[in-house]
Amino acid sequence: QVNLVESGGGLVQPGGSLRLSCAASEVSGLPFSLYRMSWYRQFPGKEREMVAAVSSGDGDYTHYVDSVKGRFTISRDNAKMAVYLQMNSLKPEDTAVYYCNAENSKNDRYWGRGTLVTVSS
Repeated sequence: QVNLVESGGGLVQPGGSLRLSCAASEVSGLPFSLYRMSWYRQFPGKEREMVAAVSSGDGDYTHYVDSVKGRFTISRDNAKMAVYLQMNSLKPEDTAVYYCNAENSKNDRYWGRGTLVTVSS
């Protein structure tokens, strides 16, 4: 069981930056470090899409959807049981609700409630 809480969303102008945080708590069974962590986003009327993922352990491996490559960076801090998404050069099309996801080797998946990011002038 993992409880995830996102924060850091808000309104930002095009070209601006935001840093999303996801704090994990009530982690039982497996250590946080054994969870693969991801950020997803959901546009109105659309299914969630994976934005960025970081491997379990030290987070040596990352993966990004093409539309955010070079602009977004995912990272994790196992000691703080947290994962971050640094978003730079934001575009209006990045406007969405962003969700944190944790997945273990047993394919158990946990979601946060999401944080809204609005990119608008």
